[in-house]
This record gives sequence, structure tokens and C-alpha cells, in this order.
Amino acid sequence: MNDPASWQKENERYLAAALTWLRLCLARLAERDQAGSALVLSATPSSEPFASSPRRRFLRQPPVIASMPAHPSLPPRETVSDQQVDEAAQALESAEAIEPPPTLILLSQRFNLSRFERNVLLLCAAMELDTRIAGLCARAQDDPIRRYPTFALALALFEEGAWDVLSPERPLRYWRLIEINQPGTQPLTTSPLRADERIVNYLKGLNYLDDRLVPLLAPLGVEAGDIEPPPSQQAVIELIVRHLEQSATMFQLPVVQLLGADVPSKHLVAWRAAKRLGLHLYRLPAEVLPSQATELETFARLWRRESILLPIALYLDAYDAAGPSASEGQSPPLNRFLARSDGLFFLDTRDVRADVGRSTIALDITKPAPAEQQAAWQAVLGPVAAEVPARLAGQFNLSLATIQQIAQSVRAETPEDDQSELAARLWDACRSSVRPGMDALSERLDPKATWDDIVLPDEEMGLLRQIADQVEQRNKVYEEWGFARKMNRGLGISVLFAGESGTGKTMAAEVLANHLRLNLYRIDLSAVVSKYIGETEKNLRRVFDAAEDGGAILFFDEADALFGKRSEVKDSHDRYANIEINYLLQRMEGYRGLAILATNMKSAMDIAFMRRLRFVANFAFPNQADRKRIWQRVFPQPDPRGKRLGLPLGQLDYDRLARLNLTGGSIHNVALNAAFLAAHADAPLTMSLVLAAARAEFRKLDRPINEADFRWTERE
Repeated sequence: MNDPASWQKENERYLAAALTWLRLCLARLAERDQAGSALVLSATPSSEPFASSPRRRFLRQPPVIASMPAHPSLPPRETVSDQQVDEAAQALESAEAIEPPPTLILLSQRFNLSRFERNVLLLCAAMELDTRIAGLCARAQDDPIRRYPTFALALALFEEGAWDVLSPERPLRYWRLIEINQPGTQPLTTSPLRADERIVNYLKGLNYLDDRLVPLLAPLGVEAGDIEPPPSQQAVIELIVRHLEQSATMFQLPVVQLLGADVPSKHLVAWRAAKRLGLHLYRLPAEVLPSQATELETFARLWRRESILLPIALYLDAYDAAGPSASEGQSPPLNRFLARSDGLFFLDTRDVRADVGRSTIALDITKPAPAEQQAAWQAVLGPVAAEVPARLAGQFNLSLATIQQIAQSVRAETPEDDQSELAARLWDACRSSVRPGMDALSERLDPKATWDDIVLPDEEMGLLRQIADQVEQRNKVYEEWGFARKMNRGLGISVLFAGESGTGKTMAAEVLANHLRLNLYRIDLSAVVSKYIGETEKNLRRVFDAAEDGGAILFFDEADALFGKRSEVKDSHDRYANIEINYLLQRMEGYRGLAILATNMKSAMDIAFMRRLRFVANFAFPNQADRKRIWQRVFPQPDPRGKRLGLPLGQLDYDRLARLNLTGGSIHNVALNAAFLAAHADAPLTMSLVLAAARAEFRKLDRPINEADFRWTERE
């Protein structure tokens, strides 16, 4: 029966027949007490001890029925013959012959219920389905207060009664199909029973997620679900599906560990694999798992029950989840949950976890290859911008979901015929998309300096131009010309800026970021370096992982604090300090972007870092000619278009200023302080004000002051 509406009607017809049969059975049981007796149960317990598995079959022995005086206030009972009960049973059996079977039969098959346990569940669920059942329960138990099912009533009512139904290891109690209200010292056999709400709804044909799990789970929606995965990710999906199909006969499926830092690609791979297997995928952050053992056990059983009732799989987000507690020797809730659960699990983790308590398959999930990203850009942009896909794929490393989202939003806001505007907006959107991950880990600098602002010797300027050219041409050299196929490491560009403070290292980094239109992030060493063992490496890993998307330049100021020489191991502190440096060596070599190290102490840098650097630019103290050029460029100039007034300048002697032995950074400080002096005097900036600010700078630097150098008269 393929029509859901027709099957639903047949299922309702089956439930109606089951309720009719149950009412007749209850009425017949009540009628047996016409002579004034009610039911008391006693039985010899099974000689076989209870097993630990809910699927274990048990020896069953029927109860022995005794009698006691009836309650005088109960209403008279209707006469029910055995023939009526038999006819109702035949009607029930006839209604059962549908395909797929009725929900009660399906549930019994999936949870391995015996016929007696199935009838007990029907008795409990009938309280929610038929208002007459409560009164019949009271009559059958000859007590107007007991308007509810009990194990005692079920053992007396159904012919297949067996004591093992009371065991917490049998399906009714193990899977929480029924709930028991046992206050105080009331015996278990006479305690009220009720069917779980989720199970009652399932019997009615309403199959949806248990509302106790809804606050913790969310459907895993994939923004790029309508985009076909690239060949590299499609191969991973095929491998997952093939492995799981081969393991379908196992009691427990292996946990699929998805390794790496690219969460959107993991979502796409897991979503596609679950879809191929006909499963709905839900996401659960590992940190929301209950920490208490009893609560975790309840949650695990509810999830296992849902995986039996629904075609679902679970995506466990454990990227930042903690591993086992070495101090307590206990497994975290994630591991205990996986060890006590069935079904299909995708585990999002950075590295392989070997402590999950189940068999696993571990797969590296990476972003699409540059050629695949270029094809994705081309597919969503079309022929509008022919050269844009290559530039974007060469600089940014994005998932398919991000590519689709950026392309659609930018195209909707940009005129179709303006290709230059489209290319600029796409670039800016890509750069903005990678900002959130870096903003939380480092300080973003707003680059203002341009090539016209920086003054360096010709050799250093040539090096900066060469660095910018290599960043712009990476895609052509690595991908189109094939160098990436011959190199696993060293695909990034690592640069060392060495020189005294104020010689232009930070400005040079700003110039590169401004020219390349990339975000510039200064790594805050106070937020990275930790006194706790292993924390520094974790912080650095997060920084490098976030920067791998290609929209950022990493600027390590005072780099000698991180990249210093390894020392002789004399104690544990030396050993772990060397481990940090070794980790940095590996990450710097594997990093694919532009990383700039700035230091005032080049001699303190570890020799291994020097070997891995692509460029070394020495920022020397500026000579007099360079200082003159710096003075000529340090003051803001008026905007030729009249949109910016600029600083009102008097007559300045740049040759005289160039004789002051200052670095570019100190010259900038002098110019700024002189401007404030001019603003206070409400007058143009004059030579005397500049010299006064320069004298204060010399005092700050503890330089010897020759008063003649700082005197100025208007005649000069």
C-alpha cells in the first residue's frame, strides 16, 4: 500500500479493532467476578535470571489468580461472551493484514516485543485513545480508584502473561515505551502505567522527533545542497556510502570521523552521504550532552529509540570538544554517548579521536581544489566576468556554500554590464567572509599607507614589489604551471622584516595589504602565548587555520618572542618551549598565505626559520636623503578635488629637518605633535613648531640635545 492516506485509514481501522477487542477483554475480566471477587496475583518467578540485553528472550510462567471481596460501589458489569471476544480477535487479525503493517505491529517488530508485551503497550496506549478504558480498568480491578493499567491487571487480562515483563531489561522498560508511577512503597505490580507520549503519537501514525530531544537537536541544513559536490568531495561521499552499506549487517555502524578545519565542506559531505542512505541528518553540539551519567543514559536511549523509529543520523559537532580527562581517568560525555548508542554518527573533529569506544573510519575533508573552486565560481557567475573566477580562486580558499552565497548576493546588487564593479565587489565580499574567524583571534589593522607614503632604499622597495607580485601570481605558478603538484609545503610566502623600531616595518606591511586589497592582522602575542602546556600551539593553530582561507596577511610583530632560537634542554620548560618552536616551524612551512615576521633582533631568530623564509628585507636607519623624502611626505596634502583641506603649512626647511637623526616612526611622531601645536596656536605649521616637537622627541629618546639645532628665526 503505497498511498500514505490510504495506509493511514487502514492503520486507524486496525487501532479501532484493537480497542474494541481490548474493551471486550476488560469487560469479560470484570464479569468473571459476578460472585463478588476481585483479582490478586501470585506467581512463581522464572528460574532464569534477568539478562543484560533487552533483546533476550525469557522463560514465562502464567500467573495464579486468587480472589478477594468485590468493592460494593462499582456499577454493574455488561455480559461479554467468549464468542464476542473471539470474533473481535478475528477482526483484529484481519485488520492487521496491510502493507506496510500497522504501527503497533511495526513497533513490536523493531523493538522485539513479545505478544504479551505488545498487548501491555496497547493497554497503556488505550488510555489516551479511548475514554472508556479508564472505567473498564476500574471495573476489571474492582476498585473505582484504580482507573489506570497496572502490571497486575495485564497479567490477569492476557493469556500470554509472563513475569519478565517487569524487568528493566525487557523492551517495554528499557526503551521507555511505558512509564511507571511508583510512589513510596507501592508494589511495582500495582503501580500506575502509562504509555510514553512519543509512542502514543507513533501508534496514531504521527511520527516526529521526540520533543525532549528537539531543544538539543537541529536539522543540518546545507546552503549548497543544490550544488553538485566537486569530484574530490564526491569521492569521499562515495567512500562513506560504500563503507556504511558494507557494514549494514553489523550491530553497530562505525563512527565516521570528518577531519579538518573546513566545517561547511564537512556539512556538505555528511548531508550528501546521509541523503544517499535515505536518512535525515540532525546536528548536536558535543558540549550540550548531559554530563551526569543517568541523564546521559536517558538521552542515549531516547536517541537510539528515535533512530529505530525514524530514518535519522546524527552529526556531532566536536571540533573543540575536550578529550579524556587524564586526572580523573574518565571518558567525556561524548565518548560515553557514542559507546552506548546505535545508529549512524558523523563526528566533526579537528584530529583523529581514538577514544570513542567504537569502530571508526577517519576521512580528511578539505575545501575544493583551486581548479574546482574556479569552476564553481564560473558556474554561478556565468560568462559575465571571464577573468574573475581565476583571480578569486587563486587568492581565496572557500567552500562551495560560501562561493554560492557570495556570488548570488553580489550579482543581485551589481549591474550586469559593469564587470569592473562586479569584480571589485566580489573581491571585497570574499575578503569580508573570512574576517569573523580572524577578528576573534588577532587585531585587524586598517591599512592606510600606499606606495607613495613609504620611503625605503631601492633594493628594499624592489623586494616589496616582488612580494606583491608573487602573491598576485600564485595561482598561475602553482596551479596552471604545475608547481603545486611537485610541492607539499612551502606554497606560502614567508617574509622577514628586520630593522630598528620606527624604520617602516609596519608601514611596509600596510602598503602590501593595501596594494593586494587583503586584510592585515597583527598577531597579539599576549593572546597567543600561554603558560599552560600545549595552549600556545592550540592558539597558533586556530590563527593559522582561520588565515588559510586566503583573505588575510599575518603580521607577527616582535617575532623574535615566538620565533627565537631553540635552547639546550635543561628542564621541562626548555623542552616545551622547543616544542612550541618546532610546531611553528611546521605551520609556517605549511601555511599557504602571506606571513610577515617583524623583529628588531634578527640575530635572535632561529636559523631554521631563516631557511624557510622566502624574502628577508632589512630596514636600515634612513640616511639624510631618505629622511628628507620622509619629511616631504609626512604632512597630509590637500585633496586636488577639494574634498579634503589638508594641513596649512608655512615655509619649511626640509634640508634642515633631514639633518635631525630620526627614524621614520619618530619623524611621524614629530609631525603629529607639531600639528597639535599649530592647532592650539590656530596658525599654520611653521618651522619653529616642528623643531619644538623634534626637541621633545629627542628628550623622549634620551638623545643628547644641541640647542643650536633646534633654534629657528624667521630670517632663516
